[in-house]
Amino acid sequence: MLYSELRDAVRRAAGAWQSLGLQTGDRVLVYAPDSIDWVVAYLGVIWAGGVAVGLNSRLFEKDLSAVLADCGARFVFSASAEVTALQELLRGDTAAPRILTEREARTLWSTAAAIPAAQRPADSPALWFYTSGTTGVPKGVIHAQRAVLETASFAKTVLGVDERARLYASSKLFFAYAMGNALCAGLRLGATVILDSEWPTAERVALIAELHRPTVLFSVPTLYLKILQAGLTGRIARAGVRHFVSAGEALPEAVRRLWKDATGIAPISGYGASETIALVLYCNDDSGLLSPSPMVEIRPRAVAAEATGAPQRVWLRHPCVSLGYWKRPQAQRDSFADGWFSPGDLFRPAGANLFEFCGRDDDMLKISGQWVSVLEIEQSLLSSAAGSVQQLAAVGYTNPEGLGSIALFAVAATGRELEARERTQAGIDALPKIKRPRLVKWIEEMPVTATGKLQRRKLKDLYLSNAFA
Repeated sequence: MLYSELRDAVRRAAGAWQSLGLQTGDRVLVYAPDSIDWVVAYLGVIWAGGVAVGLNSRLFEKDLSAVLADCGARFVFSASAEVTALQELLRGDTAAPRILTEREARTLWSTAAAIPAAQRPADSPALWFYTSGTTGVPKGVIHAQRAVLETASFAKTVLGVDERARLYASSKLFFAYAMGNALCAGLRLGATVILDSEWPTAERVALIAELHRPTVLFSVPTLYLKILQAGLTGRIARAGVRHFVSAGEALPEAVRRLWKDATGIAPISGYGASETIALVLYCNDDSGLLSPSPMVEIRPRAVAAEATGAPQRVWLRHPCVSLGYWKRPQAQRDSFADGWFSPGDLFRPAGANLFEFCGRDDDMLKISGQWVSVLEIEQSLLSSAAGSVQQLAAVGYTNPEGLGSIALFAVAATGRELEARERTQAGIDALPKIKRPRLVKWIEEMPVTATGKLQRRKLKDLYLSNAFA
């Protein structure tokens, strides 16, 4: 679709939303696989003065019910395949939102009058994300109209994106990573944005790269590793990708090295959140240390902690930082202040404007009186496993003697189970004694959120709750 065609479609979609009764500030859930229709429906809501809320079309029933109850949406734009499940969930709800299917929407758009954009203040809500829920119930993150204006700062300055670029995010548009860095940045810079309605797999990403030849690929560490293990890097490299970007979770040094060896280009590791849309920190060398993205200011939460070099939370400021959370006053006070945002992750100062990512509070374990990072353990063992392990995760637990210990959970690459066990054990033996997992469990798959993030808490609930009963 050309930009002129997209603009006309969005104006007509906005007219259709208003004809259905959409009022300023009304929330609309966009609950469907990625497509041009998804984008038109989403942008049309904002154009008409509403608030667009992208939602994972593969949400479990419990999570979907929670979001429907929480956000108070007036409408839901949905793919036909999801309508039956939605109707069942909303049965008997007198305040249920109206469901508009993709087919109905296209019919309305074809006849609706194109309208001018609603004039809204810069700090009025335009769009929401729901957090991945790694630390509990997902939170509604409210972003202002102004947020999208500078989503392109990272893509333009760090990646050199312009109107000739072709951007492809394997993650879906309900995920802030893809929305901010691919769709919003791409539209701001006049680039081509590649959408795919299918769920991303290693084979699917390789196929899309071959068909559409992106110049920038945004993906996540787990998928980069799966592509490596499937032997598909050659197909992607031949497609002409110039920049690979990794975010969503920490990029293991071993995966970065293997990817560079296979394609000749090392991924840029980025850090962002639902609360920032854009990537606010990044690393483009072998150090693993993060520096602020363009327009990002960063300062410690506690000056004393900065002096000691201990891991700590920080404050970040950027035009893309959100207004805050929907109906979460305690979380709001903890994470937002005067235009600054403080993520729950920990960082260790590592030089002038450089920071080491240390994970969340519960990623730091106290073993024998010393602080140990589970991310450091995981990265070391992934390097030792040399591609024979698909995923692994270290978590803390209390052993039968009441002492803090480390448990390791791992998923072997298909057909390499014995090699994975041997290499992982060798890696454990090579670790300093204080960092060695005392319990190792091989499992079929890791529990992850809808955006692919590891759920460490669920690992504990599934495998450790009754382990020593």
